[in-house]
Amino acid sequence: MEAKSLNKSLHKASKAKNDEFYTQLGDIANELKHYRDQLRGKVILCNCDDPFESNFFKYFAANFNTLGLKKLISTSFSGSPIVGQQMLPGLMEGLKKTEKKEPYVVEINEVPDMNNDGAISLDDVEHLLKHNKNIAKPLKDGDFRSDECKALLKKADIVITNPPFSLFREYVAQLVEHNKKFLIIGSKNAITYKEIFKLIKDNKLWSGYGFAAGNAFFKIPAEKAREFASGVYDSKTGLVKFRNVGWFTNLKVDKSEDPITPYLTYEQGRKKGLYPKYDNYDAIEVSKIAEIPSDYKGVMGVPITFLDKWVPESGIEIVKFRKGNDDKDLAFTREREREYNRTSEYSFVIVGQTGVVEPDGICIEYKAGRPYIKGQRKYARLFIKQV
Repeated sequence: MEAKSLNKSLHKASKAKNDEFYTQLGDIANELKHYRDQLRGKVILCNCDDPFESNFFKYFAANFNTLGLKKLISTSFSGSPIVGQQMLPGLMEGLKKTEKKEPYVVEINEVPDMNNDGAISLDDVEHLLKHNKNIAKPLKDGDFRSDECKALLKKADIVITNPPFSLFREYVAQLVEHNKKFLIIGSKNAITYKEIFKLIKDNKLWSGYGFAAGNAFFKIPAEKAREFASGVYDSKTGLVKFRNVGWFTNLKVDKSEDPITPYLTYEQGRKKGLYPKYDNYDAIEVSKIAEIPSDYKGVMGVPITFLDKWVPESGIEIVKFRKGNDDKDLAFTREREREYNRTSEYSFVIVGQTGVVEPDGICIEYKAGRPYIKGQRKYARLFIKQV
């Protein structure tokens, strides 16, 4: 299915506040294998799903000793549609008097070999929950914004989960406010949010290693299937597939095994007809990441997929997304308008803001946003500069 349809489905789900996307265990393990050294001795918090049903909880609980964790905290939210599907809260020693749908928290400080089979597994974790009343306790409100959950957040070193897509900005803002390390899943469209892009620009957030082949699969309740476009939902597996979803983090990421390796100089690219200048930005267009010129020191517009390969230590600075200083860009547009009118290459008009009139009577319609080349609107671009 085309990416446009996938993005439309994800946007629709977010707009409708359909946040019931449950991450696959294999996807979690594939990403987390890169951060093992950074997890050792840490308190991990998973605060956006039911503890025993969540694959995040399952991964960390089953690998608690292997990863050398100090503590694992996991919370369920009020009204979670999957609370108790695999293990009723009433069977847990610390929750025997609670109702099935009540939110609760699980805190694990160690996972011993409870069944004496010589290995640590989820069976041992289940035994802990059933027999240790200090492991689980009810919450008044399992929402990550509640006072109870914020108190748990303060105890954590690293937050790792799949937060609600519809609350992504608010969720990240809370992590930043509490100065937490994190590894979370979100729509790649999040980089268009001014709050998120500012964090990227300030080297406070970047992409993780990503899903295998760029495909993210999530389990959803069957009754939600009708909300997705044909080809996104697989009725046989109960999974939805998205390509516009990724991992966001402020943990150390090493992408040296797949670096950006320019093979062209600016002049070599120009001879091939590459690197035209934008009408409304003082920058050149680089339509493919592989074609980033090795020696160009000015600003370049590149596809937003550039973030999949970028880390703060890469020697490339992210300048802006779509637009920056509108006044400066408008002045640059006027200069380009005069140039093109003199050479009669085309009639320069950008639809948008109207009524900007030069002393010589030229009226320019200007729209801040996506860049233009010879009057043609281009795809959204990330503006970068080599440092």
